[in-house]
Amino acid sequence: MGAFPFILSGYNESMVKRLSPIVIGIAGGTGSGKTTVANVILDRVGADKIAFLAHDAYYKDLDHLPRAQRDMINFDHPDSLETTLFVEHIKKLNQWQTVEVPIYDFTTHARTEHTTRVEPRPVILVEGILIFAEPALRKLFDVKIFVDTPADIRFIRRLQRDIDERSRTVESVIVQYQTTVRPMHLEFVEPSKRYADVIIPEGGFNTVAMDMVVARTEELLAQR
Repeated sequence: MGAFPFILSGYNESMVKRLSPIVIGIAGGTGSGKTTVANVILDRVGADKIAFLAHDAYYKDLDHLPRAQRDMINFDHPDSLETTLFVEHIKKLNQWQTVEVPIYDFTTHARTEHTTRVEPRPVILVEGILIFAEPALRKLFDVKIFVDTPADIRFIRRLQRDIDERSRTVESVIVQYQTTVRPMHLEFVEPSKRYADVIIPEGGFNTVAMDMVVARTEELLAQR
């Protein structure tokens, strides 16, 4: 870790070492409210201080597969994500380098030809269902938050999201939930909760927990 920033006669900006950003991971099951927690942090800490990365932007590009085969992929298994690239991007942001994040089209299960540029910031906020299930990711986080929400609420939120935003039918959402979402949650997501530093019931609606998370983030920023 670098020294505190300083300015002395004879030193120029390129010689000043910068501290590594604070890396915060937010995990939890599908529909648990991870994005709500992330938005609270972005709002209250300041979006200008935060570089935000979502793991689900890094689903593998399936454009080379027929549509019927794409629909059969288990998108709740760690192998469906290009985590190597995700880790590389977090490390680059940690070294104050800009990254180009893929844009994934969930209606076609393929990446678009466009990317989103994410600039380095003092805080790197990382969100995803499986981020604590991956050892290579876990070791990058300074703070690990798990959003814990009852399964029935998570399913209802998933159903509404997939119908409204991803052009899915009710039947297809139910089948996917029963065949992959729930089994993968029990195999990978729920066990990863033990790695969390903080577990937040009810997600971003838990004002006491969010006050503590925001205060801790601001404290870490002040130390830098």
